[in-house]
This record gives sequence, C-alpha cells and structure tokens, in this order.
Amino acid sequence: MEDINNYGFFAMLDRMQYINRWGLMRNNKMENIKEHSFDVAVIAHALAVLHNEMFEHELTTDPYKVLTYALYHDCTEIITGDLPTPIKYRNETIKQAYREVEHEAAVRLSSLLPDIMQDEYLELLSPKFETEEDLLVKKLVKAADRISAYIKCITEEASGNTEFTSAKKTIKDTIDKIGLPEVDYFMERFVPSYGYTLDELNAQGARNKERQNF
Repeated sequence: MEDINNYGFFAMLDRMQYINRWGLMRNNKMENIKEHSFDVAVIAHALAVLHNEMFEHELTTDPYKVLTYALYHDCTEIITGDLPTPIKYRNETIKQAYREVEHEAAVRLSSLLPDIMQDEYLELLSPKFETEEDLLVKKLVKAADRISAYIKCITEEASGNTEFTSAKKTIKDTIDKIGLPEVDYFMERFVPSYGYTLDELNAQGARNKERQNF
C-alpha cells in the first residue's frame, strides 16, 4: 500500500475556533480568533478599497493582498494563545520577545505544509513588511484589527455589559490617532450601524435605495 504524507496545517488553522479573545474580561458572548480574523479581513479589505478609490493617495495597494494578510494575522495564536494587550505591549523588551515567539510559532505552523508551500505561508504568518507598500498593508490591517475590537465593545455594551466601556474609549483613542481618512470614513459611515436592530438595518437599506432612485 502506498505511503501518503498527510499535512496538518489547515486542520491546525481550524483550531482557531478554540482560542478565545478578551480572556481577562467578562463577555456576554465569547469571541474566538477564527471569528475575529474574518471580521478583520472584511474590514481591512474595505479600508484598502476606500484608500484606493475614494481618497487621493499616491501609494495604492491590492485590496486582496490586504485581505489575505488580515485573514492570517492572528494564526500564530493557535500556538501562543491570545496574550492580553496590556501585557503584550507593556514595554519594548516584552514586545520584542513576543515577536520572536510569534515567528517561532509561524515556522512551526508552516512546517505542517508540503515543502513547496512553506515559504509562501511563512510570509503570511510572519510577514517582514519591508517595502513602503508593505508598511501600508500593515497599517491597514492594524487599523482593521482596532476597528474590529471597537465593534466588539459596541456589541457587548448593546447587550448590557458595561465591562467593555473603558476598553471602548481606549480603543477609540488609538483609532483616532491612526491618521488615515479611510479609517475615519469607515468609523463614521459603517460602524454606527453595528448598534442597529435587524429591523433598523432593513429600514436603513430601504432609505438608501429610495435616495438612489430619487
């Protein structure tokens, strides 16, 4: 019988659903990093589209490149776990040490792929972000990550949980400091709808359609 190699990379990625975020806080609804990665990818793609199409930036980027990096941005937490932000960014020594741990986790994950695929996925799991465009991609993904966290705070507050009130303000301050118009536009035009009920969202859609037909 032929001996066939099996590769566990994508089965490991599926385990992102078991890694919960916000471990130090009381959650009315738990959020895992698999859900979070989808949210960040969707938002990052939208920011890239806005960056290219709505605002006059000299430097543009491929929205699908941004989306892909966003989708993989937390995969190493399968191995490292979700380290709380106050600890992760406490000082430069801890930040550097955690980067090294993340890279080792990326190498370990990519080793679960066939050799021909490993370099491609290692770049996604532990990107270098060396060029000017790469740095833009990094900034857009980071902005999307912050917006996703802000939306989590909104949904927790809407469910009556005041645990996230302070985090909401802190995260909003970091978003305001990003300094990209596409980020401000997303916050002003898209984020408020996350507090709406289903009926309110449907009514909003009907109003937008009426304006378009006017």
